[in-house]
Amino acid sequence: MPATLSFPLKQARRLALAAQGFHGRQPPAVKAMHLNRLIERLGLLQIDSVNAVVRSHYLPLFSRLGSYSSDLLDQAAWSSGRRRSLFEYWGHEASLLPLSMYPLMGWRMQRARRGEDIYQQLARFGREQQDTIRRVLASVEEQGALGAGSLSTRQEKPGPWWDWSAEKYALEWLFAAGEVTVAGRRGFERLYDLPERVIPASVLHQPLLDEAEAQRVLLLHAAQALGVGTEKDLRDYFRLNPSDARPRLAELVEDGQLLTCEVAGWRQIAYCLPEPKVPRKVEASALLSPFDSLIWERSRTERLFDFRYRLEIYTPQDKRVYGYYVLPFLHNERIAARVDLRAERAAGRLAVHAVHEEETGLDEAGMLALALNLRGMADWLGLARVQLNCQRESAGRLRMALARFGGD
Repeated sequence: MPATLSFPLKQARRLALAAQGFHGRQPPAVKAMHLNRLIERLGLLQIDSVNAVVRSHYLPLFSRLGSYSSDLLDQAAWSSGRRRSLFEYWGHEASLLPLSMYPLMGWRMQRARRGEDIYQQLARFGREQQDTIRRVLASVEEQGALGAGSLSTRQEKPGPWWDWSAEKYALEWLFAAGEVTVAGRRGFERLYDLPERVIPASVLHQPLLDEAEAQRVLLLHAAQALGVGTEKDLRDYFRLNPSDARPRLAELVEDGQLLTCEVAGWRQIAYCLPEPKVPRKVEASALLSPFDSLIWERSRTERLFDFRYRLEIYTPQDKRVYGYYVLPFLHNERIAARVDLRAERAAGRLAVHAVHEEETGLDEAGMLALALNLRGMADWLGLARVQLNCQRESAGRLRMALARFGGD
């Protein structure tokens, strides 16, 4: 497949950063319209339960918009009425997506009903436990929004979080199949209800796109959100199968809705939207969630930023290289450092357990930018102090930079 455009790596990086919402000024006061506009651009926010700093779906908005009220996201995701603009479903893992994308997920829900494209244990439960599924669905119909805990009939002591009851399996199967959706959350527990009681009728009753058309639209969303990406990059954004994505990409290229291109240093052909606009420079500085859509495809992160990143939460402590919950630090088109952070809420402080500069390091302006981001994050989280627990040379430089903003 001949490529029609060619990008130096720096241009590809700028195109990606701009597409991800890092090119532009942060609003002085973040409102619901800013949040909704950004999520429409990104297409989704990945949800994760780890709360070492703050739950992951809140961080990408802070990274791009600056300080904002988390109530804005809670209202968009889980309120009733007109303020609700998002829904939960399997986008890129468990995700919050704009309501406008609900019709694009119908084919995935239909596959789940057939036991396809869901993990094997849940598919088996769907085949073998339809009586339980019908009983749980009837409970939701009669009682309204319910969590799995309120339905469980299991008598034995619950095991770890992955040790689900039959009712939890039934709810997850119904959720994947689109028979229930998430009405809200109690803590981090999902509360499930019927879609017609959660999703606006104007969205719920839109005609569903067939599989091929929905997949084409999702790939175009991915191309818009990534700026430029390989076939793997684009399909991974919404977790499409290679057997689905490859023919859809060929159709989009043939139709002129996507262009093939080359990126210097990339082995694979890439794709972008027609008439890409590459910024002359991107000056954003931001701490990134480990589940930020800019970096969640790790091989792409290495190709774009020469930055190898692995989350070490599940790595034994003595084998960790960088720390438990490490946030990459984006600065002036590079991922220039990584910071092991913890929000110690009871003590009112943002604890910096480790600071690791990348090989090219941070100059004085870069270290000041990191200090400003840490101070801004602490303020956003309602934490009075930034405390440095790291003894590395980088931490010494960071301590001096933090002193410019009131100390650590």
